Amino acid sequence: MSYTTDDYDIEKQVSARTKPHGDSQSSSSDGPNDRAASDNAVEDASLSGKDGWSAKLVRLADKLGVEQRGIERVPETERPETGFKALLNVSTMWLSANMVVAAFALGLLGQSVFGLGVADAMLVILFFNLIGITPVCFFSTFGPKFGLRQMVLSRFWYGWHGVKLIAVFNVLACLGWSAVNSIVGAQLIQAVNPSVPGGAGIAIIAVCTFIVCTFGYKLVHAYEFVAWVPPFIIFLIILGVFAHSGDFVNIPMNTGTAELGSVLSFGSVIYGFATGWTSYAADYTVYQPATQSRRKVFFWTWLGLIVPLLFTQFLAVAIMSATTLNGGANRYQAGYDATGTGGLIGAVLHNLGGFGKFCMVVLALSIIANNCPNIYSVSLTAQVLARGTARVPRPLWTLVGTGIYVAVAVPGYSHFEQILHNFMNFIGYWLAIYTGISFCDHFVFRRGLAGYVPEDYDDARKLPPGIAAVVAFCCGVAGMVTGMSQEWYVGPIALTAGKGPTGGDVGPELGFAFAFVGYLILRPVERRLFGR
Repeated sequence: MSYTTDDYDIEKQVSARTKPHGDSQSSSSDGPNDRAASDNAVEDASLSGKDGWSAKLVRLADKLGVEQRGIERVPETERPETGFKALLNVSTMWLSANMVVAAFALGLLGQSVFGLGVADAMLVILFFNLIGITPVCFFSTFGPKFGLRQMVLSRFWYGWHGVKLIAVFNVLACLGWSAVNSIVGAQLIQAVNPSVPGGAGIAIIAVCTFIVCTFGYKLVHAYEFVAWVPPFIIFLIILGVFAHSGDFVNIPMNTGTAELGSVLSFGSVIYGFATGWTSYAADYTVYQPATQSRRKVFFWTWLGLIVPLLFTQFLAVAIMSATTLNGGANRYQAGYDATGTGGLIGAVLHNLGGFGKFCMVVLALSIIANNCPNIYSVSLTAQVLARGTARVPRPLWTLVGTGIYVAVAVPGYSHFEQILHNFMNFIGYWLAIYTGISFCDHFVFRRGLAGYVPEDYDDARKLPPGIAAVVAFCCGVAGMVTGMSQEWYVGPIALTAGKGPTGGDVGPELGFAFAFVGYLILRPVERRLFGR
């Protein structure tokens, strides 16, 4: 993989163009060949002259308070988040993003798709969530230390060119998450008013998300700081109403190989949702000072993730059990059959009249909090793909991403359950591979944070070539294929992990293991050949 001096200079110019108003780093901070940043980002950002259209757009964005920084490093002088409020920002960011009906919808799959009982479904939810959120918490601690976004950090493991492969997967993940989440919200809106088409509900959620994400980091955090409160109250009301109804059914767990396969497959889905934030974890801590305690960042991130995930998914398992009343001939099953998640929640709140419908609308709008991290991060990830995409302002990528996921969500509305199942597995697969390589490099070869030189983040000549990481990623894919269990393909190892033609899904576990071992073998060879 070759890299020319011209390529490097162009990337440096793009980085300088996208620095926010008032950012004036010296050239020494970003490497020996870095040109000095302009004292005025508005003038520097022009791609067609001082008075060109780009400069005018940047001036307007500056006046409106739109975040102009893209993927360049956040300097220490521009990290205002300090004290306990900074830690609360971290925690509430993930609390709001997961205290949503999309997380609730995932819990329904335990019984509806995998046939699990109540206790075994809840145990799967507990253990696989704990596993899934660990890398999210871990990588969140990198943001304050280095001031770099997650995809930019990934250059230290995958190299300048190799990270573009990861960026492609991350773009697909961000847009896929947003599409799936929007479908859940639209189902709720349609359950309230059947005359509202699914596409209209998706559009409402998309427009609101776009507005928040366009303004960037500060508004995203400000919104997420309070967005968890209304859905939390609504979920408490749902819990109270359902508990009072006495319709809970303690579905017993199964045993044997069939149970093992169902547990592994449902666990793969739960893991996919929980770990889905891994590829942009550091994006939301880069404005905290480098002196911030890593343990505190880890803990508050963990708290913000585990509480809403367990609460919403446990509640979903309990309510889904009611669909078995009278052999399935009841309002819960009828509602679920009619409009999925929205219909099931509507069946719980049916006696509350207009207030129940109001609660469902609030839950539908909670999807905005879940989609904000996806759409904000997809704009940053797109800038990593190529020097040309880095020139496109971040807010414009927000608009493009919004248009794409709406175009995907509308035709996928009527096939939601299968889309959710397949997509969660895709997320779990690729992020397990990503985590395996990243953990191997960090713990084995760099041996902690002292092994990083953050100033090298945009110097391809000082980053790893990325060959070892890409080949190890392919090894991870090979492991994933042998252990995956999908309708269209079941791997040979998956067949032994369960009973019947679907077996049990162990794709994430094997993907992680194959990628870790592959990188462990290949990285020393790469270092000897290239010296970096």
